[in-house]
Amino acid sequence: MGIQLTQLVSGEIAGVEDFFDKVVAIDAYNWIYQFLSIIRQQDGTPLKDSHDHVTSHLSGLYYRTLKLMEAGVKPVYVFDGKPPEFKAVLQGRRDVRAEALREWRAALERKDYEAASKHAKRSTTITHEYIDDSKKLLTAMGLPFVQAPSEGEAMCAHIVKQGDAYCAASQDYDTLLFGATRLVRNLSISGKKKRGNQIVNINPETLVLENVLKNLGISHDQLILVGMLIGTDFNPGGITGYGPKKALDCVKDKKTLNNVFEGLPWDFSVSKEQIFDFFKNPPVTDYDLKFNEPDEEEIVKLMCDEHDFSSERITNALKKLTENKKEQSSLSRWIK
Repeated sequence: MGIQLTQLVSGEIAGVEDFFDKVVAIDAYNWIYQFLSIIRQQDGTPLKDSHDHVTSHLSGLYYRTLKLMEAGVKPVYVFDGKPPEFKAVLQGRRDVRAEALREWRAALERKDYEAASKHAKRSTTITHEYIDDSKKLLTAMGLPFVQAPSEGEAMCAHIVKQGDAYCAASQDYDTLLFGATRLVRNLSISGKKKRGNQIVNINPETLVLENVLKNLGISHDQLILVGMLIGTDFNPGGITGYGPKKALDCVKDKKTLNNVFEGLPWDFSVSKEQIFDFFKNPPVTDYDLKFNEPDEEEIVKLMCDEHDFSSERITNALKKLTENKKEQSSLSRWIK
């Protein structure tokens, strides 16, 4: 879900080529959720192999990652660990997805495939099986991944702050609250997308935390307070009546945690101090970012032998990577 900062912040339009030879820490759950939601058949059913195992996430992960690698990007996927005990949003998400699943099945029964597709996307869940398969694929592709002890976005931010990645890649602005110095949204996504009745252009955009704070006229601590007023995954819905602009005005006027929330209702089981401290000092872990060459045999074994992907399509896509002129000129940089 993440916090809603679209009304307050905007980044610089970028292209995938702008991240050539740069390490990008990717919020794995964020992207895998996209693949599971979007890569579906007309009636909303996800892609599956002959054993009835879902493969939408593998398809999306393989082809999008290859596209990044062809552009010379060095992707590092960061997986969520155990959420903090006070992450109240989880039960709400489970309720929404359970209801969406019921609506999807009802739409299928009445053969309303447009409605079925919409409800199917809302019913998406990520399982341990999807994550395990994703990690196996990344290893076969020669790419490192990091298992975060808690929130993946927090770990992405940590890797960027340590200087081991150029930026974090996620759709959620929460990464900025965790202190990522640079965030890219819509990475490898460009073109037109329908939103409601409008067609809008979607392009990658880069947000630099220093510039965001300067433009808003606040500190990083105060950005966290803005997020808490609007609502985070730890206090969903935030404070009633506070949208982005009102929250920003309040924080600029009152400045500190105690002053901002003084007299405001707080109907959450977790304390304001806990949430603030979690954004400032989230759990992180050591990591080793080592890039290797793709192992075609292992990729074919996983994708084709185990999950029925076309051997010709899988190997041809991999050949494009090795034949790419940009990749050929920088191949030695991949191996550390």
